[in-house]
Amino acid sequence: MERIRKDLRVIYMVLAAMFALGAASADIQAQNQPGASASIQTIPGMPPVIDPRNVYSEIRADNLSPAVAGALPRVYVPNRQSNDVAVIDPATFKVVDRFRTGVNPQHVIPSWDLKTLWVNNNAEGRKDGSVTPIDPKTGKPGKSIAVDDPYNMYFMPDGSAAIVVAEALQRLDFRDPQTMAFKYSIAAPKCRGINHTDFSIDGRYAIFTCEFAGMLAKIDLVERKVVGYLKLSKGGMPQDIRLSPDGQLFFIADMRADGLFLVDGDKFAEVGFIKTSLGAHGLTVSRDGAKLYVANRGSHHVHGPKGGKGSVSVVDFAARKLINTWNIPSGGSPDMGNVSIDGKTLWLSSRFDDAVYAIDTGSGEVKTISVKKEPHGLCVWPQPGRFSLGHTGNLR
Repeated sequence: MERIRKDLRVIYMVLAAMFALGAASADIQAQNQPGASASIQTIPGMPPVIDPRNVYSEIRADNLSPAVAGALPRVYVPNRQSNDVAVIDPATFKVVDRFRTGVNPQHVIPSWDLKTLWVNNNAEGRKDGSVTPIDPKTGKPGKSIAVDDPYNMYFMPDGSAAIVVAEALQRLDFRDPQTMAFKYSIAAPKCRGINHTDFSIDGRYAIFTCEFAGMLAKIDLVERKVVGYLKLSKGGMPQDIRLSPDGQLFFIADMRADGLFLVDGDKFAEVGFIKTSLGAHGLTVSRDGAKLYVANRGSHHVHGPKGGKGSVSVVDFAARKLINTWNIPSGGSPDMGNVSIDGKTLWLSSRFDDAVYAIDTGSGEVKTISVKKEPHGLCVWPQPGRFSLGHTGNLR
């Protein structure tokens, strides 16, 4: 009888070991599946994070939302000095339309629900700022709406509000995302030149660049307040900003440091730097979320010369290193834009050269299209993704 008990104990131990081994194996297999890491607890109303290891998993070429069905394939180029928008057909690389907007159009911005494109006319030094809606299905503008100093625009991750970046007023105005009716403001008095932003993976906070203060501002979107400022170690002219695919770091272009600062958003601490080239400015994520395209404007100045030493740097997100640089033939000033649906063409405005670049993301070959005076934040539309966080197409 005692022997039977011992045999049963041995059998039990073997079965327990087999069970533990199987469970461990299953756990390893599960961790190796896309999106299988711990789920992200987003703010209420924000769409879920499908793959926590790649927040850009839903901007692949095959992920066009039903919301963009019927949208004309176009590139919308706001020309700041000529107060109009040039419309380019990406199939022919030709300007096929042009229309007037308000004063000083800065960026063309997809709405959170992907149904409207907003032209931000900030009327620098004046008080007649406005936003102009564009219907993507017709490519035509609607009636402009008066808005204080709309230099840039983003959207709450849950879609509850448009965030108008009132740069000259050093504040963020939260407005109804359809009507632009005012809701509330968050002042950022130390953030001179409040400009660009990106959002944490869970949507709880955003980090804004302060172009003329050489620092960053962290905004708690739930508590509706500034929770801190971070002075950058060198350079001092932060521009565009993008979250890393895994949501761990923010990559910040600095036009005077000529590269990218890496900042841990949760700790709000600078943790690294990647050298790119002269005048690092605009940031665009590749369709697979693996690369970051850095538009180097070729100058340290807000208003630079024509034919500058402009280039585009290609950065590997995971390796955190520069892997390629494409120089603009005969010089130029690449600024803001986005990639085509298939990711094969990077469209960028040429800020000081009155042109638009269409850059082959395989070879770096550049096509140049002439537009009017001082093109800025152009928008490629439609783009894949579920919702827009704003700017020239920061989709997730």
